[in-house]
Amino acid sequence: MPAIVLVGAQWGDEGKGKATDALGKDVEYVVKYNGGNNAGHTVVVDGEKYALHLLPSGILTPGCTPVIGNGVVVDLSVLFQEIDGLTARGIDCSKLLVSANAHVVAPYNRTLDRVIERFLGSRRIGTTGRGIGPTYADKMNRVGIRVQDLFDENILRQKVEGALEQKNQLLVKVYNRRASTVDEVVDELLAHAERLRPMVADVALELGRALDRGETVLFEGGQATLLDVDHGTYPFVTSSNATAGGACTGSGVPPTRIDRVVAVVKAYATRVGEGPFPTELHDEWGDRLRSVGGEFGTTTGRPRRCGWYDAPVARYAARINGVTDFVLTKLDVLTGIERIPVCVAYEVDGERVDEMPLTQTGFHHARPVYEYFDGWTEDLSGVRGFDDLPKNAQSYVLALEEISGARISAIGVGPARDQTVVRHSLL
Repeated sequence: MPAIVLVGAQWGDEGKGKATDALGKDVEYVVKYNGGNNAGHTVVVDGEKYALHLLPSGILTPGCTPVIGNGVVVDLSVLFQEIDGLTARGIDCSKLLVSANAHVVAPYNRTLDRVIERFLGSRRIGTTGRGIGPTYADKMNRVGIRVQDLFDENILRQKVEGALEQKNQLLVKVYNRRASTVDEVVDELLAHAERLRPMVADVALELGRALDRGETVLFEGGQATLLDVDHGTYPFVTSSNATAGGACTGSGVPPTRIDRVVAVVKAYATRVGEGPFPTELHDEWGDRLRSVGGEFGTTTGRPRRCGWYDAPVARYAARINGVTDFVLTKLDVLTGIERIPVCVAYEVDGERVDEMPLTQTGFHHARPVYEYFDGWTEDLSGVRGFDDLPKNAQSYVLALEEISGARISAIGVGPARDQTVVRHSLL
């Protein structure tokens, strides 16, 4: 049975939660391998809407084991708030596993994230202020706190003391904020230790054994390709590897065990936060996509920037991730648009560029080259077969498939779990 990586092909919010949930009923493990509670998935099951931030979408599928991998940074208070909220709604969270090597978001990380972003002013990145970036920075600087440290108070205290020697200098002398004390940080973290203990596991060992048994493991990427810290629109990116390669480093499963890479791509494009976005619309079309598509952040509530489909971005995602299948979401949002523009290339400094520009400067100055496709007016919400889609909708999907670098295997025609047209099996 396969190990499948599922990633976002644009700037996030493509509908990965729905795709993960749809696959989840056929897999034994769903693994979140990067990011933290700085992004969310919205999943609709039997008319009930669930907003997930830190938990893998597999938490909603009975029989599936949800896993938080070592590549995730965990805000423990958010984790347990989310678990409590789902439990109150009848969702069983007892099978959740958390990697002992995952890093923990400390209170001073949240404080630093907010004050640094304010300090940057017009040069801000557009972070969520939840401490994700500073926690990853601590990880790379080797002053981070891991889940396993919560079970040795002496080690935890030593690590917090070491971290605060630097953090308090910044907070007090640079940002004019109150210093944090070792006791208050340690007390906040230890308050969660005993509840967390039964969930903690050697995730790499657990997943390796699952694959040896022939079970299917789905790796769920947070954020998306163009927000990857290495391959995204740097510096307007997240602090982790959201591309398919991150599934290996963020879980301990080697690349030789990955069988398939599924990328989720929206039938148009959106982005949250700062950074270049060639097809962005600042007119009534952008407002229409935002309104009809419900384009507001699951975690932050921020309105998303909206634009037309960008084929060079999709091709880039296909190449970087090794995409075997695309899942095209929100096709229904385009219903009623007479002529639908699709960006097929860019114009940069007067020259046509068919792929992502080499430099950030080039991408910033890129202007979309559009081709136009006839739209449709028919309601798609009840369609379940590709041949039942309106002919113009079929033509639009086939055109995107031809120019995007991989086959389109499933198509979202509404927010609910069953509102999906399957062309090819993803397993």
